Amino acid sequence: MPDSAPKILIISSDTGGGHRSAAAAISEGLEKFWYGGSPVVRVIKAVEESHHVTDKLVNLYNWVLKNKQHWMKYLYWAMNKIRPETREFFHKRCIGYVRDQFEKWCPHVVVSVHPLTQHIFARILRELNLTDQVPLVTVVTDPCYGFWKGWACDDVSLYLVANEDARDQLLDYGVSPEKIKISGMPVNPKFREVDEKDAQNARLFYGLDPDKFTVFVNAGWIGGGNIPQIFKELVRGELDVQAIFLAGKNEELRKQAEKIALTAKFPVKVIGYSDEIEKLMQSANVMISKLGGLTTFEALACRLPIIADATTPPMPQEAGTVRLIERRGAGILLRKAGDIVPTIQNLLNNNGDYTRMKAATIGMTMPDSTDQIIKEINALLPHPFTAAKAA
Repeated sequence: MPDSAPKILIISSDTGGGHRSAAAAISEGLEKFWYGGSPVVRVIKAVEESHHVTDKLVNLYNWVLKNKQHWMKYLYWAMNKIRPETREFFHKRCIGYVRDQFEKWCPHVVVSVHPLTQHIFARILRELNLTDQVPLVTVVTDPCYGFWKGWACDDVSLYLVANEDARDQLLDYGVSPEKIKISGMPVNPKFREVDEKDAQNARLFYGLDPDKFTVFVNAGWIGGGNIPQIFKELVRGELDVQAIFLAGKNEELRKQAEKIALTAKFPVKVIGYSDEIEKLMQSANVMISKLGGLTTFEALACRLPIIADATTPPMPQEAGTVRLIERRGAGILLRKAGDIVPTIQNLLNNNGDYTRMKAATIGMTMPDSTDQIIKEINALLPHPFTAAKAA
């Protein structure tokens, strides 16, 4: 690696798919900013890679998310009460891994996109007397008030948040206002609105009718929660639609969904894991999904209305997003799985309702938000890197 290349370390975790997507968007944005001439960015899954105990915590979180979504409120309460990110028990077990990352990588900037990661990295910076030399940036991927206390860390140099609501939560957690900037969510620019011709081409890509109303049923990166039950109810309906079901990383769910799809009275395409979620969103007229923070804003960037899973109370850190979508009219809250067929039928029968939902998505995301995040990170690089980008 050339000595002139800036080195940026992004710390994340695969607890759900949002943090992973945020890390990828920032990494790609940084590479493009520097024209991809040098391997300047490294992304690590800091929680699961640091110790087998924390790896088990990640597995537990994802298991609950997939199988017992109604338990998430208890897990949220326990995590906010115990605060594992501040406990010496975990720091002792993870500190060696974190120190090794600094010795191997020697980053000029560290960027956290996960609430359990920045505290121990801040400790290492203090121990190595690098606090004033290596900025620690946190990009908060929960967009609304009510998110994890773990996001707040006294040693973070700069917080980048989605909106005023997220800023207010950090202030209430005791973060200094001068450390917080509103930048929007780290949504990859590939999530964007397309014209009808491109939407038709996207449907053809998945072997679907280019002109038919398309429902995207999104079970998320981990694959599960309440969405499979909603899907079962959907396929029972006699609807003039076609559907795409995304099973995520859950291979068992994909197989089950394929069997269920055989009973549908309309065309259904079942997909396992995909790294082209933007194409799925751009092919659809409406998305059925849990309101994960980043997934929601990716859909909004595509101007895609949402039917939000509210069949169990939303995860506490996502409750604000639910209220936002409902208040702005960009989505419908589905209270019972059995309501999905009449909900879809209403959108088909009342084009005005659908048109208003789609119009409501406009202005809910900040244009070029990821570019703004990249500029803020780049501005913290030491001289001469801030001036090294080609004109």
